[in-house]
Amino acid sequence: MNYDFDTQLPLWNIPTSKYGSLKKAYGTDDPDVIPMWVADMDFAAAPPIRAALQAEVDAGYFGYFGDVSRVSQSVARWYKDMHGWEVDPGWVRFTHGVVNGFGDVLAAFSEPGDEVIVFSPVYHAFFRQIDAMGRRVHQSPLILRDGQYHMDLEALAAALTGREKVLTLCSPHNPGGRIWSAEEIRAVAAFCAEHDLILISDEIHMDLTFPGVKFTPTAVAAPDHLDRLVVLNAASKGFNTAGGETGFFLAPDPGIHAKLDKVVLDRESSPNRFGMVMIAAAYDHCADWSWDVRAYLAENFRLFAARIGALPGVSVMDMQATYLAWVDFTDLGMSDRELLDRTLDAKVAPSPGPHFKEGGSGHLRFNLALPRPTLLKAIERIEIAFSDLQ
Repeated sequence: MNYDFDTQLPLWNIPTSKYGSLKKAYGTDDPDVIPMWVADMDFAAAPPIRAALQAEVDAGYFGYFGDVSRVSQSVARWYKDMHGWEVDPGWVRFTHGVVNGFGDVLAAFSEPGDEVIVFSPVYHAFFRQIDAMGRRVHQSPLILRDGQYHMDLEALAAALTGREKVLTLCSPHNPGGRIWSAEEIRAVAAFCAEHDLILISDEIHMDLTFPGVKFTPTAVAAPDHLDRLVVLNAASKGFNTAGGETGFFLAPDPGIHAKLDKVVLDRESSPNRFGMVMIAAAYDHCADWSWDVRAYLAENFRLFAARIGALPGVSVMDMQATYLAWVDFTDLGMSDRELLDRTLDAKVAPSPGPHFKEGGSGHLRFNLALPRPTLLKAIERIEIAFSDLQ
């Protein structure tokens, strides 16, 4: 391994959401607490990204960003080389993050009062954005089989109201770290075609697949349904650049693209200059860093799952991607408040399961993108928090 992921950055000393918002979210600003909630990594960004930002600072110009074609080419090249999808750079449109892009798609293809399908439990920001835009959430609960989540399209079909306009697929899935198979993705795409739904594929975690695991883009799995597909993505999760607030969407179909372009043009905004610099540097120069961080995260998960999964009445969902471990405490019969209080008393701050809506109760999500010494300390604290059950 060529990079140092073991050194803990002094994140209490700089403005960060993960550390600085603990007081607001959990009522504590104790510097001994280990935050395992906000989905970013406690690792230094890759050297080429830092060098690119330094060069931008040294140039001294911080005005509006201009021609995006070079960055679009970087996105297309990365998708082709790493994930096997031939992307036309002309399909790429940049947004102020994936959640912002999600809102753009809802604005283009639905009206207030329309329903948006999500497979829950799932990333909580989807619910906030749908509600904020006056749309209605249609939850399709995932079912647990053989220790993994699966979509139940038959149940979803039976529950349709006719007001649904958009279906959202989180691929890879958050929480749970599931890589959907090509067959599953094709089934979802066919479902959208049958019921005249726009398919949003949120692929922001695609560059966090573990070694030996293959991510299949929705466009590759379901090439016959590109006429209703919008892919949302960003380099932010895979390369820890969320502060750049820059994502993008890809729409292969000209009609879909035209509707999205109108929303983007009406907004009259330009991309974040430093976010664009980080995307290009990540996709052009950081493949080796990406492989190393994935291997490190996979080992972090192995250690975490082996020890936390050994606690009586506790199970850790096996995952193939992300750094967000989904832990099931339902067999303990504790309330969600008690589960969270136990971990907070042990000075560990995970994400409460109910934030991910239906199916989330009785669970906690733990961010494992920590230096290993910090992670091992957190594991010991969680073990102590539930030691009375042994």
